[in-house]
Amino acid sequence: MNLTYLAQDWDSLDNYWKDFFYNNCHNTILEIDRELTLISKNSIIYPPKSKIFYALSGLNPANIKVVIIGQDPYHGENQANGLAFAVNHGTTLPPSLKNIFKELILEFNPILTELNASLLENWKSQGVLLLNSTLTVIKDKANSLAKIGWQTVTDKIIQEISTSGKNCVFILWGNYARNKKSLIDSSKHLILEGVHPSPLSASRGFFGCNHFKLANEYFANQKQAPVNWLNNTL
Repeated sequence: MNLTYLAQDWDSLDNYWKDFFYNNCHNTILEIDRELTLISKNSIIYPPKSKIFYALSGLNPANIKVVIIGQDPYHGENQANGLAFAVNHGTTLPPSLKNIFKELILEFNPILTELNASLLENWKSQGVLLLNSTLTVIKDKANSLAKIGWQTVTDKIIQEISTSGKNCVFILWGNYARNKKSLIDSSKHLILEGVHPSPLSASRGFFGCNHFKLANEYFANQKQAPVNWLNNTL
């Protein structure tokens, strides 16, 4: 595929997804690339070019266990790293990530007081896809690139995992993510829905949702290994 802005990360993308994009959303990817090339002349775009498709790196429907759907990347400097809800180690935790960590501690280890931002990288290594519906954003402008075609691409990714994957857990936090439910075959996969971990809604049902434990209970019933959500901190 002849790309400009997306070329760097495209070259490092797994062949599974290269073939999938080429066969299912070739024209949309080209249009996104044109838009980003033009926008980047006057604006800073996050995440870095090398991290746009990072959530998919090393993952395909054969090894994806969990899909957690976000809206779009963090728009602050040095925050977005290609994984929904995640930031790099050493970066101040955004409020939603803080609340995700609070829920993890509630579910698994109440004596803990804090968790490391790199935890979500370890989730990825266990087959957790942290997928934003929109994969890029303009600096300091939340949801600014939601209309350039990304949702067409990521909806197809969700459908592909639903079709080709087996016994996955789809975690949908907030109304935006819950609107993706129709893309998922609930007869093949577990869908967990709840409120968003944002400070505006977390106290209305996110805390105590037990989604991480429920995911592992599902894997146990399917005779699959659980996700070690706290890794070596348990």
